[in-house]
Amino acid sequence: MKKKRLGWVWVAGILPFVLLLLMHWVFPLRVSVSYSPVITASDGSVVNAFLSKDDKWRMQLEPDEINPVLKKAVLLKEDQYFYYHPGVNPFAIGRAFVNNLTTGRKTSGASTITMQVARLLYPKKRTYGNKLVEAFRALQLEWQYSKDEILQLYLNLVPFGGNIEGVKAASVLYFQQSPRALSLAQAVALTVIPNKPSSLRIGEQNDRIVAFRNKWLQAYGQLNAFPQQAIEDALQEPLEAFRVQAPRLAPHFAYRMRQKYPGKPILKTTLNPAVQEKVQQLAFNYMQRLKALNIHNAAVLVINNQTKAVEAYLGSSDFLDDMHAGQVDGVRALRSPGSTLKPFLYATAFDKGLITPKTIISDVPIDYAGYRPENYYATYNGNVTIERALATSLNIPAVKVLDQLGVSAFVQKLQQAEFAEMKRRGQHMGLSMILGGCGATLEELTNLYSSFANSGVQAPLKWLQGDTTRQEKQLLSPAAAYMVNQILTQLQRPDLPHNAQNSAYLPKIAWKTGTSYGRKDAWSIGYNKKYTIGVWVGNFSGEGVPELNGTDTATPLLFSLFNTIDYNSADGWYQAPKGMGYRAVCPESGLSVNSFCQDQLLDTYIPGTSSVRKCAHLKKVTVSEDGKFAYCTSCQPNGGYMQKWYPNLAPEILSFYAEENLPFQKLPPHNPGCNRIFQEFAPVITSPTANMEFLLERDERQKLMLHCNTINEVKKVYWYVNDKLLQAAAANERVFFAPDKAGKFKISCTDDQGRNTNSYITVKFL
Repeated sequence: MKKKRLGWVWVAGILPFVLLLLMHWVFPLRVSVSYSPVITASDGSVVNAFLSKDDKWRMQLEPDEINPVLKKAVLLKEDQYFYYHPGVNPFAIGRAFVNNLTTGRKTSGASTITMQVARLLYPKKRTYGNKLVEAFRALQLEWQYSKDEILQLYLNLVPFGGNIEGVKAASVLYFQQSPRALSLAQAVALTVIPNKPSSLRIGEQNDRIVAFRNKWLQAYGQLNAFPQQAIEDALQEPLEAFRVQAPRLAPHFAYRMRQKYPGKPILKTTLNPAVQEKVQQLAFNYMQRLKALNIHNAAVLVINNQTKAVEAYLGSSDFLDDMHAGQVDGVRALRSPGSTLKPFLYATAFDKGLITPKTIISDVPIDYAGYRPENYYATYNGNVTIERALATSLNIPAVKVLDQLGVSAFVQKLQQAEFAEMKRRGQHMGLSMILGGCGATLEELTNLYSSFANSGVQAPLKWLQGDTTRQEKQLLSPAAAYMVNQILTQLQRPDLPHNAQNSAYLPKIAWKTGTSYGRKDAWSIGYNKKYTIGVWVGNFSGEGVPELNGTDTATPLLFSLFNTIDYNSADGWYQAPKGMGYRAVCPESGLSVNSFCQDQLLDTYIPGTSSVRKCAHLKKVTVSEDGKFAYCTSCQPNGGYMQKWYPNLAPEILSFYAEENLPFQKLPPHNPGCNRIFQEFAPVITSPTANMEFLLERDERQKLMLHCNTINEVKKVYWYVNDKLLQAAAANERVFFAPDKAGKFKISCTDDQGRNTNSYITVKFL
């Protein structure tokens, strides 16, 4: 009998646990809380937030945000035995039952914090039956979660009136601060609201809230829960709280982060709130002045060069400007980059050994199969150095360097730099791409310039604080990056804003401007050792404005940004890297000095990579003693001659000098008695463009222009059309002819030394 009795006792004791396990399996606990996506800055402050899926302001509270004062006040008020009961407090239930029975009405409750969490997760009417369900759910919560996790859930779900739930949302929307910064008075005020969230609304019933708050503060004082002085200070603290709109700093950035990382309740970004606020304020105020010029939009991106963190992100200067598409994200918009790709082109050419900063290149009219690039001011400079070509943003030298490098090679470098348009359409690019004939975003360009600030190393932008990946790639050599840095730091350049040169507030930065065709986009991108800042100004509508240009429209804002967020930067400047050398070059060519070079300049170069060609800006010519004729090796007499140095000018430079009526030393004509026919340095036909089709008006008797470039000693050329002599002309003279019929034409040019060039065109009449 005794064994039977023990068996029944054992069954009776274990049966409730079996039933609970069975109910737990049949009615599993599901905790699915829809939180408001919150974007936080590098200091933890909320910069932007969005409603949850059920249209609540319910911001997830993190463990380190739980204010110890708030935690203690909540536990003392709601459930002081929270850490000791299994989810249900039998003593509280007994006390409530006795009190309610003796008074005949409900005077106290027995809900623990865990039971309140269960009710918040599964809201139901307050009946005794539902209380049993809450108790069961509370036990489930205790089985699956720790006490701290349950308390955190409570603080995340507790109501504060309207559609505000959770301590974090209440702290941000009522007190405009983080929960961890709540004072004792503020913390206790928040503990009293959940009991009557509809009748204790902050901003509407602050006096009533203060009365309830002080009542509990006095109770805490009697319990010696907090220092007496803290209690007295809290009792005197006014409740100056009211509901405000959720933070809306960096809206474009926030929308992008929400899209980039969907489903995450908290996105801890690298955004620097102080920098972001200054960028927004400066850009907004600056654009107010440009509205009179019909310029309405601007975008700014600020990158920390040391960490690659995005510290400021401004998609547009006025997000709320519906009239001018303020919601467009200018950081990601595909626009024409103007001249902003030139530094990267020259740096790539440095690494290929094609040029060095002092290399001479011609800035004269040129034709590439019908493509005739022009400089910004439609002027030409003759021979210029590469550094001057970049510092003054000349177009023709840039096109020439791209032609030498090869479009496909440059496209590959831009693809390596993660330019999306180059990955999509790189095979369709031509020489015009270096002048803005392609698409790029402010984000791509700013990150590209950041590689100049990091010795040629590029890495993906860092958006989140926890992102520790660092996929670096060496886009450029440190030497090439340094050469570009030195050129872009020069102040003697046309893209310095008017009246800025004498300004005491000119920042120490390297920068480059750009203006797209049609004056639709104005760019200015600059960097120092700490920051790279990209600025775009224009109209999202694509409307061009005559006054729009990178120099006077975008650069003033760039300078203001640097002077504001990094004034008098103490990080110093770039030092010459290992792997870069210095050598003497001739200023006439930029090549290593030769025996006839009288002057020398110091130039930077990359040993083992840069060209080692010697200067050839002069050539020795055998001439008669009277200087009237030049002799070749075939007709050089036995005596009566001398050797003399003459400028070795390129044919296009000779044509330019002749066109501009600029003086230059001419070679004497070649010995007319010489019968030798030369093969090298044949005339270069620059017009009409070879292999082109020309549409002419028959009735207008339209004419085609013939022109060629020749070397220095050529004085006369002979033009032929379909092998018939048209006209003899001076070497740089322009000749015209009117085709008499449609069809293919052979254009030939022969110089006075017998060298010949042929070109073919097609003529059609309208």
